[in-house]
Amino acid sequence: MTEMVYGAVPARDGDPVLPRWWRTIDKWSMSCILILFSIGILLGLAASPPLAEKNGFQPFHYVERQAIFGFAALVAMFVTSMMTPQLVRRLAVVGFMLAFVALVMLPFFGTDFGKGAVRWYSIGFGSLQPSEFLKPGFVVVAAWLMAASQEINGPPGKSWSFLLALVIVAFLAMQPDFGQACLVLFGWGVMYFVAGAPIVLLVGMAACVVAVGSFAYSNSEHFARRIDGFLSPDVDPNTQLGFATNAIREGGFFGVGVGEGEVKWSLPDAHTDFIIAVAAEEYGLILVLCIIALYMLIVVRSLSRLMRERDPFIRLAGTGLVAMFGVQAMINIGVAVRLLPAKGMTLPFVSYGGSSLIAGGIAVGMLFAFTRSRPQGEIRDILRGRGR
Repeated sequence: MTEMVYGAVPARDGDPVLPRWWRTIDKWSMSCILILFSIGILLGLAASPPLAEKNGFQPFHYVERQAIFGFAALVAMFVTSMMTPQLVRRLAVVGFMLAFVALVMLPFFGTDFGKGAVRWYSIGFGSLQPSEFLKPGFVVVAAWLMAASQEINGPPGKSWSFLLALVIVAFLAMQPDFGQACLVLFGWGVMYFVAGAPIVLLVGMAACVVAVGSFAYSNSEHFARRIDGFLSPDVDPNTQLGFATNAIREGGFFGVGVGEGEVKWSLPDAHTDFIIAVAAEEYGLILVLCIIALYMLIVVRSLSRLMRERDPFIRLAGTGLVAMFGVQAMINIGVAVRLLPAKGMTLPFVSYGGSSLIAGGIAVGMLFAFTRSRPQGEIRDILRGRGR
């Protein structure tokens, strides 16, 4: 825990992998991830037994599965965080290609599990959601293209990355999965802004998003139903938003007590999309604020480290990953408190879900690999003409 007191220690050439990894990793952020996963298991113990009983499983069936998926996610996170940025980039390109092919084939071989959106592959013992694995791969590929465009005689990487983002968004909208589509566009927009995009272009893109949203509202019953439910001044108490709103209100500051909550018996997605409602009802506002603080700490520390990074690819890729991570958490919590329309998005490392947990572990592992301390001059040295 030396870094927590004295700061990160740069790696020395020739060090073994594990000691070098331990000295250079952001231990504060890694600790926050482990705490979030522990909170997810704790909330799973409260939220999942009613659903397990309804489906004829043992009471802690989903908790056991979450522990297994979570262990795989943590292993993926630790292994990925030990890689060099170059190796992360190579593996991300391969992973992106595989996930993109899986996304394209969803209309033919995918299933909706009765939820009205074809987002998953049924693989017997569980399901696989390609979009979760596509996101980190896309961020790294887009960052690579943008960084290459900054080189002398480099390719038009910014334009290529934008076209790639549009293709992905189109396939996601076909499912339909407008939440993930917006997340992909947001991640690309943040990277493009960091890469030096003009404000006028970003404003134009925002206007296009509004226009596309209006078109989707007029032509998609799935999209219109969620927007109408969000804009309605009265919340139907028998809907998921109604149950979640009432649970948060009942929880107050300190909650109704462990195991005393009622929302888990009414919400079909209490252990996934609305896990924060269970936390608010049983543990109160105190736990919710702690969860928000953990996400904020990860985002702030990651961005502060990336601000000192000299490599444009690492800076762009890390910024895109942490932006997606933070905004996904914000969307999930915002939906539960009715600040945003329902989007069917999990809370990273807290919600139940094999694809989201493992893909999240890979994404955070990539982020840790990019934010590890490396022997280099500060970026301000470049601006002052003292960079090497």
